[in-house]
Amino acid sequence: MCEKHAHHSVMPDYSHWGHSFGHLSDENYANDARIYMDYNATTPMDPEVVEAVTVAMREAWGNPSSSYLPAVKARDIINQARESISRMVGGKPEDIIFTSGGTEANNLVLHTAVTHFWQSRVAAGREELNSTHHNDTAALPHLIISNVEHDSIRLPTQHLQQEGRAEVTCVAVSKATGRVEAEDVVAAIRPNTCLVSIMMANNETGVVMPIKEICQRVRAVNKQRPQPRILLHSDAAQAIGKIRVDARDMGVDYLTVVGHKFYGPRAGALYVNGPGVASPLHPMLFGGGQERNFRPGTENTAMIAGLGKAAELVNTHLSEYESHLWDIRGYLEERLLAVFGADKIRFNSRFPGSDRLPNTCNVSILGSGLVGRRVLATCRRVLASVGAACHSGQVDRPSCVLLSCGIPEDAARNALRLSVGRSTSRQDVDAVVEDLKETVDVLERMNQ
Repeated sequence: MCEKHAHHSVMPDYSHWGHSFGHLSDENYANDARIYMDYNATTPMDPEVVEAVTVAMREAWGNPSSSYLPAVKARDIINQARESISRMVGGKPEDIIFTSGGTEANNLVLHTAVTHFWQSRVAAGREELNSTHHNDTAALPHLIISNVEHDSIRLPTQHLQQEGRAEVTCVAVSKATGRVEAEDVVAAIRPNTCLVSIMMANNETGVVMPIKEICQRVRAVNKQRPQPRILLHSDAAQAIGKIRVDARDMGVDYLTVVGHKFYGPRAGALYVNGPGVASPLHPMLFGGGQERNFRPGTENTAMIAGLGKAAELVNTHLSEYESHLWDIRGYLEERLLAVFGADKIRFNSRFPGSDRLPNTCNVSILGSGLVGRRVLATCRRVLASVGAACHSGQVDRPSCVLLSCGIPEDAARNALRLSVGRSTSRQDVDAVVEDLKETVDVLERMNQ
């Protein structure tokens, strides 16, 4: 993947969204079309996804474990979705386990790694299975994550550490590249390391992590050490639907899939390279045996249908999606520079030698009184965020992700995350930049 602006290509027709999503109304600004620029937070369901969900709810309402027609339809829909998702991430249908979303998938991987560590020790005759508290921390399972992971990785690992059930190392991203470097991951490995979990792309900066290189380096370490081997996981929530994702090529054992990030429903899946055979998978839930007992519970057929359709669209149109996103994001950055000037703009996701997602622009408009939250609150049209949506309550605190990447504190406090989508047009960009310019002029006059 090259850090360049691809040519604009013909896109599937999203014009029927019209003012219902790409441009939203607000009671305070009834005459101003609101323009959505927060696609890293969530995406609308594609109309074809909505149709797939609707059909499943209407015609495939039966329990997939039963044998009558609505149940058979449900089972067929689930099987087709599994096939489509496996193609999207470069695996086999049997590698896909459906979950309620990315948070559950990530927690399932962490649970599996800790459980597998203890079971491997029992098999080796070295520890008691129920030994979860030890005075010797070297006897605990050791997890390696980055210091810019999503909360659904960061908080569960923090919880495990606080309970004395695991040791955790947060590898810092390089301030030069914005990436987690493979050599830093390898340097953090201990004899009791059981999992490395690094996101595929960061949700705030858009920087793409060198997952393939990390996996190659860790697998080389695995060949030189006794069991249990170090398991490899990547949360691909931000990458899927924007760039090519191939789990087998990267070499991960687990990959998290999040539907609402690529125009699917609020549902998810976990890719597991040979679940229960090549890669361990230990359930957190116990019940009726669905999903081969790895994730029991009667399947949510309608949401799985939508997830499968969203994956099918990615399989068919990824090159067009990616090309469009490059074009629009490139135009956005060109307009920001042209309108504000190079001395007023700082692009926070440009790191020499690092790839980034084609749709993500993390930018600061420099100057006192231009704190990101204040800018967005004053804008008449732009709907965007200052960072991860789940941190939206942390008023005026600069993003920890940006600070970790070496962004100066004053710039980090002014940061805006503008993430474009499949329906974003150049006309939208012109309107957004105009709105930002008017807002900055107002705030600077107020600050005089």
